[in-house]
This record gives sequence, C-alpha cells and structure tokens, in this order.
Amino acid sequence: MAEVRIFSYLPNPRVWKAVIAARIGGVELEVRGAAGSDLVDWLWDFDARPLSEVSAEERAAAERMGRIGFKGRKLYKTDAFLIAQPFGTVPTAFSGDGQVGIFESNSIMRAVARQAERSGLYGHDPFEASRIDSFLDVSLVFGRDAQIYLLALQGSELAADVHARADEAFTTYMAGIDGALEPARHTLVGEGVSLADICFACELALFHNELGRSEALIALGKAPFLNNARERFPRAMAHFDRLANDPAFAPEFGPYLAKFTTDRGVGRERSTTSTTTDSQRNPQ
Repeated sequence: MAEVRIFSYLPNPRVWKAVIAARIGGVELEVRGAAGSDLVDWLWDFDARPLSEVSAEERAAAERMGRIGFKGRKLYKTDAFLIAQPFGTVPTAFSGDGQVGIFESNSIMRAVARQAERSGLYGHDPFEASRIDSFLDVSLVFGRDAQIYLLALQGSELAADVHARADEAFTTYMAGIDGALEPARHTLVGEGVSLADICFACELALFHNELGRSEALIALGKAPFLNNARERFPRAMAHFDRLANDPAFAPEFGPYLAKFTTDRGVGRERSTTSTTTDSQRNPQ
C-alpha cells in the first residue's frame, strides 16, 4: 500500500513536487487522475476511479454541482472526500489508509518529505526547515499571480493590470531566487536538493506555458517574461536547468519541456498544455 496517494488532473507540474520528493526520499507514492476535462467522469474519492467503475447508487449519492473550473457541470464527490478535503479542490492527497486528507501542492510535498525524514529534503535542523518554508511561502504569492496571468492568456484579452501584477510577481520571485544562489551556490538551502529547490523548479516549469501565447503578448506590445530571463536572472535559470536535467526531475521535466523549441535559450511551445492550477478546480 502506498504511503501517500494523490488524486489530481494530469499532467500537473505542481503534483510533480510530491512525485520528485517521493523519488528522492524513497517514499511509495500513488498518483491517480486524468486530464482536467475528464475529471467530470470520475468519482472524486480516496478510491478515485472512472464513473464506469462506479455503481448507480454510489454515483447518485456523490452527485454535486460544480463551481469555478467546472461551473454548472455535474461532479461526483463522496462525502468522505469532502471531509478529507473541505475545500473540494484537487490535487488532494491522502494518507495511505485514506483517513487524512492533505491539500495544496506545497503541503502535499511536505507530507511526502516527512515520510523520508533522513533524506534532508526538509532540512537538517529547525532553522533550515524554516528557511525552506520561507521559500515555499513566497512561491504561493508568485503562484497566485502567475495563475491569474496564465489563465488570462488562455482567454481573448489580457488586461494591463494583470500583466503588471505578473511582471512584479515574476521579477520579485526570480530576483529572490537569483540572490539566494549568490555567489555560486547550487542549492537554495543547505548543501543538497531540498523542497525549496523542487518547488522552484515546478513553479517555473508551469510558468513556461506563457510561451504558447507569445503572439497574444506581441499583439499587446509585450513579450514573454521568459524571453530575457536568462539575462536578468542567470543564476536562477542555470539552477532550473540543473534541476530539470537531474535524474530525480528528468522523467517529468524532459517530456514536458520537450514541447518547447529553443528560442533565446528558452522554449517556445508547439502544442497546448494545461495551465490549470491548484485552486482552479473547485467544484463546491
């Protein structure tokens, strides 16, 4: 039996936080899910599965009306799921016995790391752990503005204020990461890869989706922030490259970043990928 089970839309770079932590820490992890649009045909539960495998009685008892990401559509969530995940969103993780629910990608990653205490992923003392937490908390601020920006790029109009907030969030986050790596550090905290590094890499991987909307940005007289990121934040981008090519990261990052062709040292997306984030899928 897996020590941690995750139910989510897939692919999801934020779920990779837990996947990579599990790989490094030797934690048994199970991930269940499907493409975001297909989750309407799943039972949302610790034992999440396609509705084709669910009885009519179970389906009727779990029927809900979706909101936000699934607004106006029927979803099927068990009472047990909503007890474990009171906000009703995915990704959601569960303890191996299904009794405890954990939500939000950073917390799910922490839960995995706590199963591998000797890995050093969460630091080697309370102060290192707290410094790691500092990076994870900062990522939440960046992630929220990045989410609004990426979703706006999927629509027909990108408001100037949304772009301005994204610019400020991206600059603040990347400048902080760049500074933390001075003068020639190879990890953000301590001497080995930690949750801080994993979180940074996964958040920046998700941000690469802006490259698929370059034309929309050019029409507004803007350019993708990643176009000149290597010149502005050389240490941060070099760190991202190191992590993306690390054997613990490469199984997810390789195929994902292969969707981008080289352009000024970063990729340009050829095909559409999901930019759904933690809080978009809220069916309550």
